[in-house]
Amino acid sequence: MTDPGAAIWQVGIERRFRRGEVTAPIGTGKDVWARAAHDVLHWAVKTRSGFIVDDTRKVSPGAMLVVTARFAGITVREPVQVVEVIETPGRVGFSYQTRPGHPVAGEEAFIVHRIDERVFLTVRSLTAPAAEQPWRALFPLLRVVQRVIRHRYLRALA
Repeated sequence: MTDPGAAIWQVGIERRFRRGEVTAPIGTGKDVWARAAHDVLHWAVKTRSGFIVDDTRKVSPGAMLVVTARFAGITVREPVQVVEVIETPGRVGFSYQTRPGHPVAGEEAFIVHRIDERVFLTVRSLTAPAAEQPWRALFPLLRVVQRVIRHRYLRALA
């Protein structure tokens, strides 16, 4: 649904989700591209943003993982499944869907792309309240946390 392979994210059937897309420059040049392309496919956006990923090998479609967040002494486990991986000469990234037990329902994508020598990171998300409590009741607070984390993501590969 977040379509990491598309340069322009089309509106689709995901109307029940809150849609978010942000982009930030990472740097310029072939070395920056090579490093960022490698790092995004090895979960660096998440790990450098304060999360623990239980398997930081290269992402692969269908992989099921648990991402762990710790805030103020609280540990939150986020089960996810990698949906799509994209690797082209100008675009590298992946998307994952949340699984039951995750604090929200939806999908997130991390995409490194380049325009000429300039390298960018784009984060796309589709978010809805989780089915389970207490997460469903905490959804308004989780949206605020999501915005803070999104800014961490944008700095993670710089």
